[in-house]
Amino acid sequence: YREGHLNLAKKLIEEGKCLSGGPTGAPGVSPPTGALFIFTEESAAEAFVAGDPYVSNGIVTGHSIEEWNVVVQKE
Repeated sequence: YREGHLNLAKKLIEEGKCLSGGPTGAPGVSPPTGALFIFTEESAAEAFVAGDPYVSNGIVTGHSIEEWNVVVQKE
């Protein structure tokens, strides 16, 4: 399911709706325990979850969509 998962993320990146994404977890520990994706709009995050083969095939069993308010960043 990895190819479909990555292709969906790449499609949203090409459309400018996803900025980045990847697995998360404790340093040096595998497999990852989660993932973080940064989307430009809530509807893109919802579309990713709806179309992600990891979700539809039970690899991802839960998710949350949260707003991120950037306070500081490199200019």
